[in-house]
Amino acid sequence: MSKRKAKDAHLPIGECINQVHQILRKRFCHQQLPDKPEGLEAQHKHLVGLLKRTVVHGESNSVLIVGPRGAGKTMLLRSVLRDLSEETEVQKNLLQVHLNGLLQTDDRIALKEITRQLHLENVVGDRVFGSFAENLAFLLDALKKGDRSSSRPVLFVLDEFDLFTHHKNQTLLYNLFDVSQSAQVPLAVVGLTCRLDVLELLEKRVKSRFSHRQIHLLTTLTFSQYLDRVRAQLSLPDGFPDGKFVEEWNAAITTLCEDKSVEEVLQRHYNSSKDFRSLHMLLMLCLSRVSVAKPAITPADLLDASRLCLADAKANMLHGLSILELCLIIAMKHLNDVYEGEPFNLQMVHNEFKKFLQRKSSSLYNFEQPVIMKAFEHLQQLELIRPADSSSAKTQREYQLMRLMLDHGQIMEALQKYPQCPTDIKQWATSAFA
Repeated sequence: MSKRKAKDAHLPIGECINQVHQILRKRFCHQQLPDKPEGLEAQHKHLVGLLKRTVVHGESNSVLIVGPRGAGKTMLLRSVLRDLSEETEVQKNLLQVHLNGLLQTDDRIALKEITRQLHLENVVGDRVFGSFAENLAFLLDALKKGDRSSSRPVLFVLDEFDLFTHHKNQTLLYNLFDVSQSAQVPLAVVGLTCRLDVLELLEKRVKSRFSHRQIHLLTTLTFSQYLDRVRAQLSLPDGFPDGKFVEEWNAAITTLCEDKSVEEVLQRHYNSSKDFRSLHMLLMLCLSRVSVAKPAITPADLLDASRLCLADAKANMLHGLSILELCLIIAMKHLNDVYEGEPFNLQMVHNEFKKFLQRKSSSLYNFEQPVIMKAFEHLQQLELIRPADSSSAKTQREYQLMRLMLDHGQIMEALQKYPQCPTDIKQWATSAFA
């Protein structure tokens, strides 16, 4: 009876729109992922078996989960750990340490994080260790309850695994793989990475201690499944207070997804990334346009949101540059074309700019060297140019070799949109790209 009442209830349009925002924002912002990854049953079974052998039988293992961003690596691991946590033995025994290559940028930070996650700060105290290996061995010994068979199994999850290979001497990886191979403590090391060539980054001594097990995830999502996902993400649940509004909203979403222009936009996003996160970002921008005056998402909203999502950040940055900085960028591009991508320095750019002033420009006057230097440094701060190599840092500033981080298309697009750009600068740019 209460369900029927909810269905028959009619809320004011303003309240309905507020509810829509609350429900969908929660869905997009909290990144609600599916409970189980689709089409990865074999990989799921493999990983469950591997970790179960560590927890139940005390067998040490190491494995890498490899796949592009958004393929479901983290989702697969979470799903496996959720399934394992339902078993009593796993609940009581398994210790987990989660490290991320973006956060734990060196072994000292990683070791502190391991100590914190294993709750061994009090045990370590003010002890001083001679090496990383001694410190790690001490931490793992502290977990032992008696002989090796009664040691608590530890799972190390290394997200962005390839970044750990850049640590000095790969000490963390060497010691973790060494412990897992020598069976001192039941230890499982699971690495997650996007790089297919990750094994080539390992040093010989590290590679020899790794089990060479790899689980590859490839995105098998079809475009029709992607469309269904968009429809599901934008649809309202049955429990919504106003039944009539839900029917109208969900019907409008179905019509939206069948629109040809919408399909083209979504096809472009599907081709660039099948990731849930980028899809949520697109849909959030569409949702932000829904209001009492416009209580539905239109194809035009999706088109504008797509333009914002796919906007080139560097090209947008060029719109805020001064005329002098824009001229220096054009001079650099001209030098790039003449010298076929060879690095340049400030002196070369200044000479190129002076040639332009003498030949063509009536709208610009000759800037002093310090002003040009300041503009050049600003371009470097914006990372539109960068040093060609680390050795150039010791060179005098005017002669430091630089590379331009923009391509022809980005510069031409910026010139078209640049407010009140002098005609002679546009002509110079076009001749530079001829």
